[in-house]
Amino acid sequence: MSLMREKSTGVPVTAINKNAFSYRAWRDLKINRYVYMMLIPVIAYYFIFLYLPMYGLQIAFRDFSPGAGMLGSEWVGFKHFESFFNSYYFWRLLRNTLLLSLYELLFAFPASIILALLLNELRSNRFKRIVQTVTYMPHFISIVVICGILVDFLSRDGLINDILAFLGIDRTSFLGESGWFRSIYISSNVWQSVGWSSIIYLSAMSSIDPSLYEAARVDGANRWKQTFHVTLPGIMTTVVILLILQIGNFMTVGTEKILLLYNSSTYETADVIGTFLYRKGILEADYSYSAAVGLFNSVINFTLLIIANAASRKSENNLW
Repeated sequence: MSLMREKSTGVPVTAINKNAFSYRAWRDLKINRYVYMMLIPVIAYYFIFLYLPMYGLQIAFRDFSPGAGMLGSEWVGFKHFESFFNSYYFWRLLRNTLLLSLYELLFAFPASIILALLLNELRSNRFKRIVQTVTYMPHFISIVVICGILVDFLSRDGLINDILAFLGIDRTSFLGESGWFRSIYISSNVWQSVGWSSIIYLSAMSSIDPSLYEAARVDGANRWKQTFHVTLPGIMTTVVILLILQIGNFMTVGTEKILLLYNSSTYETADVIGTFLYRKGILEADYSYSAAVGLFNSVINFTLLIIANAASRKSENNLW
């Protein structure tokens, strides 16, 4: 058929297809021109602040000097990477970053799913709205305020220690002991994010066909079985996609929050790659070394994202 078309018109089929595609693209651009105009600021943002700065990655392979400029600085190859890998801090930073991210994945991630499942089972809409409001509120509180509350509550003369002293238990400097830091960080993250994160799962639950629940009830399934055999499978696509995205940020923990909570006595469990970058890059102005550490961190995140997406293909819920 294509050969007959080519003979009749004298124009190759590929040229016809290209012309048809160009026409459709131009027609779509003309019809939806205002939508594409709204997209321009978004594209500009990503290009200016995310893609254009990639040119500066070469700082990690140079002894960068602001006076000499980027291209005028000496090329040193993998010198800064080797220095970081052989440093005393490398394994401590890597261990703390991985453990904090792993604990957040194990505790904070499923907490929002569990809360959404519980809210979905509530019969009283009034009580449901109250619970949602209470759990959402911490998300809108500034991290600085959150950390200030934690410092006031957990200091040696804070509310928690006052309660412990009233019960006859010795006062403890929670934020001054490295053994307590991870528990404080993860539990406060759960409190701050569980309500807001549950919104996505509640939205996914609202799209589940009610006839599935009716069929489950006809088959004799109670609420517990309906949750496991209808609700969870119905939101599994959302769960997998959010899990992939979180794994893609596995090496990026809450640097700002840690900076506000940690101190030199808790470095053993609190110091992560992000806080190390702040000290080396901002406080010590070692730009090349910090750029090398940041590039290493980004490569690990990218690799984990690719692996997680490849693993999710078995469930047909991958991102691409």
